Amino acid sequence: MKSLWLESSPNIPTDPFDAGPYDSVVVGAGITGLTAATLLARSGQRVAILEARRAGAVTTGNSTAKVSLLQGTQLSSITHHHGPDLARHYVTGNREGQSWLLRLCDEHGVAYERRDAFNYAVTDDGARLLREERDACANSGLNAVLEDSSELPFPVTGALKVSGQAQIHPMEVLAVLAADLRKHGGKLIEDVRVTGVKAGSTKGERSTLQTTQGNVAASNVILATGTPILDRGGHFSVLQPHRSYAVAFTVQDQVPSGMYLSVDAPNRTLRTAEVEGRPYLIVGGNGHIVGRQAHTQSLVDDIIRWTQEHFPTAQAAFSWSAQDYRPASSVPYVGKMPIAGHSIYTATGFNKWGFTNGVAAALALSAEILGGHMPWANELYKTRLGKQDALATAKTNAGVGLEMVSGWLSGLGRPSHAQPPEGQGVIVREGARPVGICQIGGVTHRVSAVCPHMGGVLSWNDAEQSWDCPLHGSRFSHDGARLEGPATRDLQAP
Repeated sequence: MKSLWLESSPNIPTDPFDAGPYDSVVVGAGITGLTAATLLARSGQRVAILEARRAGAVTTGNSTAKVSLLQGTQLSSITHHHGPDLARHYVTGNREGQSWLLRLCDEHGVAYERRDAFNYAVTDDGARLLREERDACANSGLNAVLEDSSELPFPVTGALKVSGQAQIHPMEVLAVLAADLRKHGGKLIEDVRVTGVKAGSTKGERSTLQTTQGNVAASNVILATGTPILDRGGHFSVLQPHRSYAVAFTVQDQVPSGMYLSVDAPNRTLRTAEVEGRPYLIVGGNGHIVGRQAHTQSLVDDIIRWTQEHFPTAQAAFSWSAQDYRPASSVPYVGKMPIAGHSIYTATGFNKWGFTNGVAAALALSAEILGGHMPWANELYKTRLGKQDALATAKTNAGVGLEMVSGWLSGLGRPSHAQPPEGQGVIVREGARPVGICQIGGVTHRVSAVCPHMGGVLSWNDAEQSWDCPLHGSRFSHDGARLEGPATRDLQAP
């Protein structure tokens, strides 16, 4: 699976490995990492980004790339957990992130489209959620209008509208950020995986990043890796990894001009795009917790079926998937990592809205490192785990525990002579250990089916031909190479 954005990405030049020392090193070259690194480089710092794969290869290049302040039921969720004051800070931060990103596009001639954003409902329960979100928007300083009809080709019970939002080509934005970074002396270094960070023992002492190319020294370290690759902050216990799917269609039917997101299940997201002179309709959804869905290809097929039901001429041209992290607190976790020294920072928990939240986090982290002050960030990024959040965390971790036990039991229950058909994978027992076997291109691959992060038994993702961990969302290619998540090592040989 390769996204429309990655398939049409401009070339992004990179730099050779350099061990530093640096003032700041950012781990991860997505929208958050590249924005933070660019801001720090503009200030005169010596900066490097270390990226295990390619810029945008994980979430940024596989998103639907909406730059919107209307984010499903996000504001009513924050209001429910924390009250309207924090929801207002959330809107302020996201508005700052949106404005900064679109101003960058204006200054560098990157095309984007202004679009109205809509939440829509097709049930009475969904209509109730829209009313709650409208009220939360009003109390948070966001102007949202509730309408009883839409341009969608099917009946709705309501649509909530926020005007003047935007949609972008994410890789064009990353290319501009990377060029700006390098213009100011920063380095973008790809194919270097960070496997650990040793924090300086005293304030002012540099941290040491352990990488696959050697150690790197930096006064400040920002982990912009989706979920932190260090477990010291315990973020894996307060984040729920979600995977969702998208398909880009060529369509001859009339398509909606707005950006749409359903509040009913199964979730659906729609937007248009014009790439290399060709128009597309992008439809996504069918999200689930990573590693806990059998036959993921059926979820892609369902999006295609649903789209062709409502847009009969639609033909699938590209399909892809992205991973996002839902925070127990309903707001992102951004700032210094606890129990990690004085100079290690992280940004995570954007809950599918990284093009505003990720930029807002980069603005806040760069300001903190440089001695700036952002009142909204000081309030928004306080870690809050109240009663509701503790219950959500307990529920998440109970699910993790159940998956740990059931994964080992099922993995040890299948004999080792089982062989999967082409494109499929199975977990078998060899001695007392689960082993993953898959058949790709006529070649059989065998890997340990135990995640190196915390020992979960992996499951097969047939849509992407990968091994996914149902505990905390680490993912590996069919032959065991690490793709994303908190794990820092490849799968071992069985």
